[in-house]
Amino acid sequence: MSATGTGERLLDIRGLKTHFKTDDGWVHAVDGVDIALDAGETLGVVGESGCGKTITAMSTLKLIPMPPGRIVAGQILWRGRDIVPLTSDEMRSIRAKEIAIVFQEPMTSLNPVYTVGDQIGEVIRQHEGLNKKQTLDRTIEMLRLVHIPNPERRVNDYPHQFSGGMRQRVMIAMALSCNPKLLIADEPTTALDVTIQAQILELLAEMKSKLGMAVMLITHAMGVVAETCQRVVVMYAGKVVEEAPVRELFRNPRHPYTQGLIRSIPRIDLAAVKKTRLEAIGGVVPRLIDPAPGCRFAARCRFAKGICSEATPELREVAPGHKVACVLA
Repeated sequence: MSATGTGERLLDIRGLKTHFKTDDGWVHAVDGVDIALDAGETLGVVGESGCGKTITAMSTLKLIPMPPGRIVAGQILWRGRDIVPLTSDEMRSIRAKEIAIVFQEPMTSLNPVYTVGDQIGEVIRQHEGLNKKQTLDRTIEMLRLVHIPNPERRVNDYPHQFSGGMRQRVMIAMALSCNPKLLIADEPTTALDVTIQAQILELLAEMKSKLGMAVMLITHAMGVVAETCQRVVVMYAGKVVEEAPVRELFRNPRHPYTQGLIRSIPRIDLAAVKKTRLEAIGGVVPRLIDPAPGCRFAARCRFAKGICSEATPELREVAPGHKVACVLA
């Protein structure tokens, strides 16, 4: 996914806060996130599980359950239009047609009692207004596009008749069936073996090139980001802690959390010369119920000072296109 963006701003998330009400208090799952994405661009959103990546994506499409979830502040500008106030009916015209999503679990994302053809066809009928024959033809065309063998026959198969990798291809076919401007891929290679992961990432790159769409790739694998993205947003505990072009981020990571993520990548080029133990980031992501002020990474940071626990650092630009939220940067 190496093509650069065209400069047209598609998505502009400003100060997004998505909270969830629980018996113990409000969980600040996403707490003041700013993310921008241009047409034709591939943006990586990385971080550990529980950092708010998926909730950011679900908030963008207003797919979070409300209640207990709630967008309490911020704007989600899609091509200049704030979609936060939109109703469910108004959002239906945007979902799949303009913004599509591939969920992280292909094994459970498809309905087991309907054929894959019926499930892809439902999306096409809803947004494209085609008749039954046209819908079937388009469905078969989409299965062929994502390299499902013998699509004329397999369009009548059920999800359990497909392998995990093939189910993910079906999910991608469904997401792309209406030629969206933006595809959100939420950890699309989770639960797939390494060989199939590579095939799915290659397929996404191919589809991006053919359809000219933008991609938001959500992942916890820094190696995947290095190979597929042009720009990276690093999230931690519901906040963006660093943002930079991919080459700049790997060459000069400024935030201690980003540095830890990069140090945890296996180095094949050094494995034959020197045996080194992979570094781990000690501790766990903090609870996000009414979080205390200060840097949320401070408790796990080897460089933390007293000031880190006093005030929440703002995301600021430290180099052209490179932003970081750290008082030490």
